[in-house]
Amino acid sequence: MRAVVQRVREASVEVEGVCIARMAHGLLVLVGVGQQDGPAEAAQLARKLVGLRIFSDEAGRFDRSVVDVGGTIGLVSQFTLYGDARKGRRPSFGEAAPPDRALPLFDAVVAAVSAAGVPVVTGRFGAAMQVALVNDGPVTILLDTEEGL
Repeated sequence: MRAVVQRVREASVEVEGVCIARMAHGLLVLVGVGQQDGPAEAAQLARKLVGLRIFSDEAGRFDRSVVDVGGTIGLVSQFTLYGDARKGRRPSFGEAAPPDRALPLFDAVVAAVSAAGVPVVTGRFGAAMQVALVNDGPVTILLDTEEGL
């Protein structure tokens, strides 16, 4: 699984002009599911998101997690994280899992983060969404379970 993790002051998701999710401070995470991913990768990503220390302590060091700061995690599915643009000008998405395999794994990440006690908001899987956010920092981290977490 691939994830783009952004520390945000606020974020929202709209579908067809209707706000379906809104959050205050926390992490907005774009999540892509690959062909080779399974339940183990979903659990691994969820653990990393809950424990990732990218919030500053009093000394300004990254030493606090979203749990420590009482934040929310927003999860938005994004198959385009598996886009391959190495050849030509149009990316191919052959490494992305098809929706029928990706949805249960995305839902598993949502469930695991929620089970850890972190408030969660989500986009709508497979929908065309407008995602608005205010980056905090900015702090943006790339995660890929294939490269080890």
